[in-house]
Amino acid sequence: MPKKQTAFELEIRDDNVAVVRMNVPGEAHNVLKAEFTDEFEDLFRQLKGNGQLQAVVFGSSKPGSFLAGADIKLFENVSTAKEIEDLSRQLHAALQEMEDLPVPVVAAIDGACLGGGLELALACDARVASDSPKTVLGLPEVMLGLLPAGGGTQRLPNLIGIRAALDLMLTGKQVRPVKAKKLGIVDKVVAPEAIIDAAIAHAKKLASDKPGKNRGLASRIGDLMALPGNLQDKAMEVALEENFAGRKVLFSQARQQVYKQTRGNYPAPEKIIDCVAEGAARGMKAGLAMEAKAFGQLVFTPQCKALRHVYRATEDLKRETFVAEGVVPREIDHVGVLGAGLMGAGIAMVTINKAGLDVRLKDKDNEGLARGLSSVRGFYEKRVKRKAMSRYDAERDLRRMTGTTGYDGFKGADMVIEAVFEDLELKHRMLADVEALGNEQTIFASNTSSIPITDIAAKAQRPENVIGLHYFSPVEKMPLLEIIATEHTAPEVIAASVKFGKAQGKTIIVVKDGPGFYTTRILAPFLNEATRILSEGVEIRAVDKALKDYGFPVGPITLMDEVGIDVGTKIGPILEKAFGERMAVPGDANKMIEAGYAGRKTGKGFYVYDGKKSKGAKPVNTAVYKLMGVSADNHKQMDATEIAERCTLMMLNEAAYCLGDDIITDPMHGDIGAIFGLGFPPFTGGPFRFADQLGAQAVVDKLDKYAGRYGERFKPAPALVEAAKKGKPFYPEKKATTRRRKAEAS
Repeated sequence: MPKKQTAFELEIRDDNVAVVRMNVPGEAHNVLKAEFTDEFEDLFRQLKGNGQLQAVVFGSSKPGSFLAGADIKLFENVSTAKEIEDLSRQLHAALQEMEDLPVPVVAAIDGACLGGGLELALACDARVASDSPKTVLGLPEVMLGLLPAGGGTQRLPNLIGIRAALDLMLTGKQVRPVKAKKLGIVDKVVAPEAIIDAAIAHAKKLASDKPGKNRGLASRIGDLMALPGNLQDKAMEVALEENFAGRKVLFSQARQQVYKQTRGNYPAPEKIIDCVAEGAARGMKAGLAMEAKAFGQLVFTPQCKALRHVYRATEDLKRETFVAEGVVPREIDHVGVLGAGLMGAGIAMVTINKAGLDVRLKDKDNEGLARGLSSVRGFYEKRVKRKAMSRYDAERDLRRMTGTTGYDGFKGADMVIEAVFEDLELKHRMLADVEALGNEQTIFASNTSSIPITDIAAKAQRPENVIGLHYFSPVEKMPLLEIIATEHTAPEVIAASVKFGKAQGKTIIVVKDGPGFYTTRILAPFLNEATRILSEGVEIRAVDKALKDYGFPVGPITLMDEVGIDVGTKIGPILEKAFGERMAVPGDANKMIEAGYAGRKTGKGFYVYDGKKSKGAKPVNTAVYKLMGVSADNHKQMDATEIAERCTLMMLNEAAYCLGDDIITDPMHGDIGAIFGLGFPPFTGGPFRFADQLGAQAVVDKLDKYAGRYGERFKPAPALVEAAKKGKPFYPEKKATTRRRKAEAS
């Protein structure tokens, strides 16, 4: 009978240093699983039973993967908060075993060290990290609506201080090894090939020094004083964190900042602060007890369920090809980009930086080209300055990009992406120019946000090569790429575009062609409704605040200023022609353009922009009220919930129309497109998940109510009416496991 594979490989060296290598069977990356409890116990039994042991090193047998947190599937087979709480307590006990070993324990971190992986490393006496690009450290649980459940809320503050630890846990940010060393999380940074040897050497040194394991006040002061920076600031930090009154101020500031960011829509950040505060006030044992209990509670919140849905969806999309099995994507090695403006430069940037491909950037004149090239270089200068990459690597990437004002160098391009103005005639000229170069395999991709790709391909010699690649601004930060295929687009072109987008680090959805595609089509009625609410006399700030409080990252009025009000006036007629009244653009937008109020780029839109960075609120452009024919002083008072619902329901309803029109074929694609492209509140899981949460009938009832008040544009989409009539959610409940059914029955 073959020996059962375990997640931990133990080697006792001749020098009595134990090297434990993690290697989770059947997984590409090491992840924590519930069944590890017995294996942990067996491992520590062996370690504690070895009287000759001098030190222990924890590493990994999987290159580029230390331990990337817990397996999210773990939550699918539990039915009570108590079960989850018990899992946390078991992890606490296992890591306490590690902390209690009588010999030094050093983590050898090469690759992702996240969530439970970092918590395991924090239970060690020291940490050595590799400088591999794959090595990142963090506690990202908050991104799933959770908190660290393996002692992270206690050990990280004890190691690097409360303020620094809260910053990592409340944002979920991941840090590179150099930053981690500066923070005090890791002790040494070495080359990947030296990681185990360096960890062994460090463990031996700790053994010979025989250090204590107490991380009290004196140790914390020593750590802080050893770090670079102003001594007075460090002393103040210690003073704040090591006395009750100072901690009270610190935690109060943290809660205020969290509320400013979350508007109370996410419970996990508050729970993280509670656990850290409990540990600081009453000790680690009390902090761990609260951590386990809070973890159990959070797993069953609607926010956590929705965020896990988003995570699973993005993981599924990483494997999705959007074409039939067996379709071979065309190879893309050389890329041409037409237009060196904000979008074109951004597309070029992620192509050389993420995809590692050669780019030829074209603009109509040297001035425009220079701005684009300068923008890309500026991005790299910032990364080098922050030590996110070396000067050598930055220059290597920049050598992949060249510029031109003509089409020289474009004949060999495997893909050409146009990022010029929303002008069909101009796009036709670009397409004709590219096809005239004679390369019959060149894919022509349009970055249009509204013009149907079919209209662009109408004059193509090779329409099978034409596709839409809709990026979002700023390209280097926005995660979504919406790919638009026409009925003529070749499958291998779709496959090549999907592969290309993934190489750029994008989350991909592929949608059917049509005016506005998916994202622009559902955004337009959302913004139109916000403008209508203004025209009814509601104050500009009130509309933005209502939607931010509802969970959107920015208010719709601010968003219009950022995008450019003139952009909306170009897109609006296209959508209104296709869909009628529900897409009708309020007439006030044209008045604003005539007055020169196009948004941030002109210095004035709904708000006034003076080009200076200010901590205060932007001034409102009160002249807009006069253009709308409403009072600038006596504003109409409207309930914030009504403001938020009117706008959000318009987006949700249009998403349902898109599903019914087969623009999207899967509600999951619609949810990811809305969240990653438009900022639909992630804690809802997206428009379709949100509709399920509210209940389709409740959504239809709300839409009918608003239709009665404000008109036919609120008429419920057939897909919503059908779902309400049949009582059928967009996401059918998965069948419960045997374990869960037994728990529910009891």
